[in-house]
This record gives sequence, structure tokens and C-alpha cells, in this order.
Amino acid sequence: METDVAKNLKEVVGNLPDGVRLVAISKFHPSSYIMAAYNAGQRVFGESHEQELQKKVAELPKDIEWHFIGHLQTNKVKYIAPYIHMIEAVDTMKLMKEINKQAAKCGRVIDILLELHIAEEETKFGFSLDGRREMLESGEWRELHNVRICGLMMMASNVPDETRIRKEMNTAWTFFQEVKRDFFSDAPYFKERSWGMSHDYRIAVECHSTMVRVGTAIFGPRVY
Repeated sequence: METDVAKNLKEVVGNLPDGVRLVAISKFHPSSYIMAAYNAGQRVFGESHEQELQKKVAELPKDIEWHFIGHLQTNKVKYIAPYIHMIEAVDTMKLMKEINKQAAKCGRVIDILLELHIAEEETKFGFSLDGRREMLESGEWRELHNVRICGLMMMASNVPDETRIRKEMNTAWTFFQEVKRDFFSDAPYFKERSWGMSHDYRIAVECHSTMVRVGTAIFGPRVY
């Protein structure tokens, strides 16, 4: 194996303070790389393609906690609902309802994160902060008993400007506190703040992230 996954993993984990969990982003990497990380102690992995994920779930240890990251189409939810631990990027009410429907069919409650659109790049999915407030204020989500909103997720702009990255992450942190106060003050499970990737996770942990999504820094460039 060209990439020393265990060594890279140890380095990344060593940079994380207590209270920050690592989601190892294993999409486009073979199961052998995941097993190298697993054998080094990692249990939480992130994937973004339902077919690739299904194959890996079938052949890898059953105590892995799988997170779906990236944009999820509503017609794909039924395939991952039986086993997914968390869906990290819920960007529409329509998607949330579909997750609830498919989770109910499986007799499960699926943890989700609400995706925020803060970065200035056009390609990002997610709600604007105003859109997110409106969705929460409508209260429709309270009727969805098979999803559990555990926090917020965002991607900062992919730019070299650390000041801008920090500003976007701190905006998300401020908004998290507002949402916690106004809608989830009695919900201890609403605690996750998922921001930070390979290039900016060190900044993220300074900006109150509880969950970083790191792939390249552990597994190297994508294999396929």
C-alpha cells in the first residue's frame, strides 16, 4: 500500500482536541484502505455514493458507523435507510420527509444534520440561514418521528484565505447557538457541528467544530 493510512490517521487524530470526532472520508478508496484505518482504531467512515457504500457495508466489519456525506437524492434514501448511522447533509424538507418515511419502514430513527449554505461558492447545496430559520419555525419537522436532528453541517469556501474560512465557520457556530436556544434547548442530542475537511480542519476545531470530515490527509488522492 503506497499510502501509510495508519500513520496519517494517527497524525490527524493527534491534531484533534477532546470532544472532536473524526469522520474518515473513504469514498473512492478501496476497502483495504478502510481496514487499515479500522485496524488503527477508526470506526466512523463517510461515503457519498450509495452503490459504493452498499458494497463496502457488505464486506467490512459490522461495527463501523457509516455516515452519508454529500448530496443525497431522495430516490436513493431507501437503499441506505436500513443501516446508515447519520446523514450529514440534509438540504431540503423534501429529503427530510423521505428519510423519515424510509426510516419508519425499517423501524429505525436516523440521525441527521441540517446543511447550511454559508460559503460564497455557487456549487454548494443547503439552506441559507434565513431559509433554515423559516424551516425550523414552520414546525413541520416536529412531526417527523423517525429522524433526529442532531446538529448542523457546513462547508467553508475552498479558498486559501484563512480569515474568510474562519469567518464562515464562526457564522455557523453563532447560528448553531441560536438554533439550540430557540428550538433544541431541551434536546441534548442536538450538539453536532460538522465543519472542517483535510485542508481546513485545524481551523475548524478552533471554530467550535465537533466533527471533522477528513479524507485526503488520511487516504491520499482518490484511487478510483
